[in-house]
Amino acid sequence: MQEETFELYDLKVEVVEGEKPFVCSHHVGDSFLVEGENLIFEEGTSFSMYALAAILPLLPAKQRITSAADWMETDGEIACPDPNCGARFKIIRIGKRSFKHSDVTVVPMK
Repeated sequence: MQEETFELYDLKVEVVEGEKPFVCSHHVGDSFLVEGENLIFEEGTSFSMYALAAILPLLPAKQRITSAADWMETDGEIACPDPNCGARFKIIRIGKRSFKHSDVTVVPMK
């Protein structure tokens, strides 16, 4: 029988300084968490939808366990999509959590 559990990294996405001044609404230290499929924002905080759109495609890949040679292991900063803004968004792996296949889908394992 095939193992039904798998692990994903929990992530923290944090605003860090780049080489240029910020021109968008970002603030150093602003952050959110990724736990499974959930994005968790602190109460009263905001995050640019344009920056989020640039970051979202990378989050599922960064959550997964990869080879040490995979660039997802070493690259963890995304630039603000506004080319005039110096903000960067650092993706940090902060822990792992286990999931059961049957808890996240109704499609049976093969």
